[in-house]
Amino acid sequence: MLRTHTCGELTVQDAGKEVTLSGWVFRSRDQGGMVFIDLRDRYGFTQLVFLNPAKNMAGKGAYRKQMSDAELQSLYDSSKTLGREYVIKATGIVQERSNKNPNITTGDIEILVESLEVLNASKTPPFTLEDETDGGDELRMKYRYLDLRRDAVKDNLLNRHKVAKAIREYLDGQGFADIETPFLIKSTPEGARDFVVPSRVNQGEFYALPQSPQTFKQLLMVAGFDRYYQIVRCFRDEDLRADRQPEFTQIDCEMAFVEQEDVLNMFEGMVKYAFKKVRNIEFPNFPRMTYADALRLYGNDKPDIRFGMLLHEITSVVKGKGFKVLDDAEYAGVISVPGASEYTRKQTDDLTEFVKRPQIGAKGLIYVKYSEDGSLKSSVDKFYTPDDLKKWAEAAEAKPGDLLLVVSGDKATSRRALSELRLEMGNRLGLRDKNVYKPLWVLDFPLLEQDKETGRWVACHHPFTSWKKEDEHYFETAPGEIRANAYDLVINGVELSSGSVRIHDRGKQEKMFQAIGLSKEEWEKKFSFILNAFEYGAPPHGGIAFGFDRFCSICISNEDYIRDFIAFPKNNAGRDTMMDTPATINEEQLKELGIQVNAPE
Repeated sequence: MLRTHTCGELTVQDAGKEVTLSGWVFRSRDQGGMVFIDLRDRYGFTQLVFLNPAKNMAGKGAYRKQMSDAELQSLYDSSKTLGREYVIKATGIVQERSNKNPNITTGDIEILVESLEVLNASKTPPFTLEDETDGGDELRMKYRYLDLRRDAVKDNLLNRHKVAKAIREYLDGQGFADIETPFLIKSTPEGARDFVVPSRVNQGEFYALPQSPQTFKQLLMVAGFDRYYQIVRCFRDEDLRADRQPEFTQIDCEMAFVEQEDVLNMFEGMVKYAFKKVRNIEFPNFPRMTYADALRLYGNDKPDIRFGMLLHEITSVVKGKGFKVLDDAEYAGVISVPGASEYTRKQTDDLTEFVKRPQIGAKGLIYVKYSEDGSLKSSVDKFYTPDDLKKWAEAAEAKPGDLLLVVSGDKATSRRALSELRLEMGNRLGLRDKNVYKPLWVLDFPLLEQDKETGRWVACHHPFTSWKKEDEHYFETAPGEIRANAYDLVINGVELSSGSVRIHDRGKQEKMFQAIGLSKEEWEKKFSFILNAFEYGAPPHGGIAFGFDRFCSICISNEDYIRDFIAFPKNNAGRDTMMDTPATINEEQLKELGIQVNAPE
């Protein structure tokens, strides 16, 4: 038997028992008279004790076995040869510790080892397997199987399992059926880029890996499975960042015979259940906000509502004073930073450089210091009187002691810059507390947006999203004004899920395809299967998909960094540095697939 117990379960109630533990050597301490080894497995740590018979003659009496001095000396000497991460099996007697360790679950006991077996030796790891490791991201990813031994990462994956279990419990209890959908599907490049898979049997033809099971779950609604879910892998060939991977996991859900309110209530309940089960956090009912209000008040469609500092438009207030930057601006907006009126010139210059960064895009920043004594001092005093600045402060709902920060230009860029500036100030002022969760439904997204390069209308969500009946007349006059029956769940400024009520009528679906510039020939070729299905009694239906990796990162530690919640993630270049993939394949494989990499001479 390799073990009778794990390294995380023994207590003083087990004192006197003979046990066998197996695990990894985490840390070794030679005290001369004895060697202490912290043995680690998935479940925790247990301290092993090896006595030096030459210096612990009295301690020999603690052993149950009749062991000679030579045997004890050999056991002690063997313990001194054990390196970090050696895999060992140790048998001995549980005894109460004299110096207890309250930081671990087994801190009241230790094992007096009577026999030791090395199951496998180990090289010295390339980085320390501590919570605060000395390994950088790339090194840790190359040796991911070692990184996963660290408690910080291990616990993330075990908690990910708890989140999945809670979600399944909730959905199973609500009558949802877990149904698998195909991974080899047809490419329909209307969203992100597909990963494609060549067919050996049908050379010159390709499958695509699913970006989402969208059409399949709609077909399941047509088939009569009125409540479907799947925790499923999806694939998108996109540029990567900290919260995005080429392969990721979705909680994919669909319901038939529902309206938007039914979907929101169902999945608000799911989020509440998971957070209560995993973190013992209880939420009140989630507030709701329209997309238009989110942009107006926060500058983006996934607002962090843990703190105020809202955007205020002051375009009409600032014009007509001879300052060309503001006079010619399409939009001028302001945020009021509480208690920051005493910022130095260096600090305001730093904020100016922040908004001028290319990824933010503002051309500059105007500030107004609203001192505690009520006086106002700005970077544009040449053009604006204290009375003018007072109107700015009133429009921004500022108080004495605040710092007003103004950005102007085109509306979209200025709002985005103010949004990023607001979040940056929230970070600097400690207002984005990781221990606080503020969920929010964002509703009434636009159905369509115009591509700046092609001028073509594209679906904001996806082309199977339905629209508000009262907005249908805009198809002919102003497609950008059509509001979708679409909704996102946002927590602390992070989009956790996105969904919509779907189109279930063939005529309306064709109208949508026509709006995004598809010809009848194109939509018949790409989507005839779902259009045909709609002619056989498709019920009203809607659904939602949660990014499961992100759900876990937010639920478990309120982090928007998903790699440490995925067992084997890719790096920012989409590479698995541990397996060294993507990689080339040999010419014989390419030939079988009918793929010619190099053009003929």
